[in-house]
Amino acid sequence: MDAFREAIRSGRLAAGTRLPPSRALAADLGVGRSTVVRVYSELINEGWLTALHGSGTEVSRRSAELTTKRARPRVPAVRPRLVHDLRPGYPDLSSFPRDEWVRAVKRTVSNAPFEAFGYIDPQGRSELRDAVARYLARARGLQAHTDNVVVCSGAAEGLRLVAAVLANAGVTKVAIEEFCLHTQRPALLKAGLEPVLLPVDADGADLSALDEMPDVGAVVLTPSHQFPLGVALQSDRRAAVVDWARRRGTLVIEDDYDGEFRYDRSPVGALQGLDHDRVVYMGTASKSLAPGLRVGWLVVPDRLVGPIVEEKGWAEESVGFVNQLAMADFIESGAYDRHIRAMRAQYRRRLQQLVETIGRECPTTRVTGMSAGLHVLLEQPGRGGAELVRRAAREQLAIEPLALFRNPGSTSDRDGVAVGFAAPSASGWSGALDALVQAIR
Repeated sequence: MDAFREAIRSGRLAAGTRLPPSRALAADLGVGRSTVVRVYSELINEGWLTALHGSGTEVSRRSAELTTKRARPRVPAVRPRLVHDLRPGYPDLSSFPRDEWVRAVKRTVSNAPFEAFGYIDPQGRSELRDAVARYLARARGLQAHTDNVVVCSGAAEGLRLVAAVLANAGVTKVAIEEFCLHTQRPALLKAGLEPVLLPVDADGADLSALDEMPDVGAVVLTPSHQFPLGVALQSDRRAAVVDWARRRGTLVIEDDYDGEFRYDRSPVGALQGLDHDRVVYMGTASKSLAPGLRVGWLVVPDRLVGPIVEEKGWAEESVGFVNQLAMADFIESGAYDRHIRAMRAQYRRRLQQLVETIGRECPTTRVTGMSAGLHVLLEQPGRGGAELVRRAAREQLAIEPLALFRNPGSTSDRDGVAVGFAAPSASGWSGALDALVQAIR
């Protein structure tokens, strides 16, 4: 009897569902027909079922309606419809090079060996690892080779893998920047690691306190373009953190999330180029191509390749072989370099337009961040980030408060909003910029 009630409450027995005749149900259940007749009768009296003269028994329409009303989920408050997306870290997806990518997919699927269609090596296809190693050596100054590249689904998975390996090796604390991507701290905590904060100033992360932290076994940095404050790690500090890692036998985890996009000069070389044995490099195609591809890579010290691949194998996660081979072809054919050059020119123009427009229309607003990446930081006297986000929502515009990226325990009083300039399509950029001006004016 309880099973019938629960089936009706959950919707498994919908209103109007015809039930089996009592004789048939009794035979199916191996019970006496009188037992089924009694259950049907009680449920009819309670209103769960309805007896139809000459037509059997069915689920009561009234009881189902009452159950639906009780179980109806609370409707969330209606959010303002967003037309313009200026959140940081999002590329212009409308500029994805579809034709070039389709050609790469066709070439690779047509020519792929049969074994490529089987289970994937957790380290990734050798074709992609080789292409990535040579690209990073040329474009970012890395010391990379095929065997120390591990393919992953993005920076989030990359950090999770490294964090798990560190925890397995006995590391208990990892230093992170006081402002950082809001997924970094949870990834460390999930691995059982305690995050320790480093202040960030105009020269990047302040590393002076590292020597006073004997329990810290690694540090996570965005040295080429700090996220979200938009500064670069000053050269003396770059050398200092590598020296610290050598002295202490620790590790630097370098998140190079948008290192290809520098607009006033050639991109600063990756920190990993200073010491391939003490720096783990995390890179991804999410900003340069599209996050939906789920293609990223780690370049790790040789001694960590085995533990990271083993950890990845246990997780049973991998990038599909089609995207791996297509990405390898995309890099080797020169299409990746061409796309990055085109997007670098486009984003440079947008950044210039944003800075000039804000300076002209909203002169009290401070625009900070170096000429790089996909976002800037806006700070406005008398208005905090939360208020600016609310004002932007009224203009159907999405931006994000700096507080979203501030880690618990930070003593910084900086406030403002992180504003991306890459996500809108070419036709939508002007409207998005106008909406931003209206929101902060």
